[in-house]
Amino acid sequence: MNKIPFALTLLSTLTLGTTLAHASPEKPVPVVASFSILADVVKQVGGDLVDVTSLIPANGDPHEFSPSPKDAKTIKNASATFISGEGLESWFTKIVKASGSDKPTTVVSEGINTHTFVEDGEEVTDPHVWNSIPNVIVWVNNIEKTLENIDPEYASTYQANAQKYTQQLTQLNKKIHAEIDTIPVSKRQVLTSHDAFGYYAKEYKVKFLAPLGLSTETEATAADVASLIDQIKQEQIKTYFIENSNDARLVKQIANATGAKPGGELYPESLSDTNGPASSYLKLMNYNTHQIVSALTK
Repeated sequence: MNKIPFALTLLSTLTLGTTLAHASPEKPVPVVASFSILADVVKQVGGDLVDVTSLIPANGDPHEFSPSPKDAKTIKNASATFISGEGLESWFTKIVKASGSDKPTTVVSEGINTHTFVEDGEEVTDPHVWNSIPNVIVWVNNIEKTLENIDPEYASTYQANAQKYTQQLTQLNKKIHAEIDTIPVSKRQVLTSHDAFGYYAKEYKVKFLAPLGLSTETEATAADVASLIDQIKQEQIKTYFIENSNDARLVKQIANATGAKPGGELYPESLSDTNGPASSYLKLMNYNTHQIVSALTK
């Protein structure tokens, strides 16, 4: 199911009627991405021809981000802006309006086959599409088109970069499948902080349970927590993970009540800093998978 909010659809453009930029390795085109994972993917496609600014820094939570006047200025000065969409950047439309920018905004998740959940009685789209590598290949295609449109002089470079990166993504996707496939399906069950791994679960056949919903801004009721504890005990889920970009106290409390053992830290929606284990999207997917496989094979 593809759901793009109407306001963001109006902002999204991949047409040739945009202001052209003139890039060079000496003077790269300034572009903006909403959060660190997307910024890395844009950089892989743009290479030395783009200067990418991530509005949300490494280890930042995209659900709780509050843009500043400085962010509005950054958007105003950019030749293009990239967001994931699907409700992730609920703050974005307002900051673009405040910036006065008339440059194109690309919703990179356009074309992805999304899935929905019922949360607090409402059907909502899961925005965490990047936790499945095939979805990021869709991102790459959309990013490539936008960069070609704003900077057609270097279209062949963007095409070559996109092709090379897509090959790397495809190879990593095969590697992840092979690693996960070493674990019996019945044992592929873990506890995490919030529902950020739905697309990973679907692609790689791992079951994730979490006390919080799609956004870290949601709150779990006492009844929700009690029900989750009962389910974890019944299904004998033995491993829990904390997440780099949000509070781990609730998931640790649930683990203490169920006897689940720590499996380490995962990076569901933000890169680590440059010295961390998930400083690029490829590293993030590889690291998360290694953490999961290592914990489930102990």
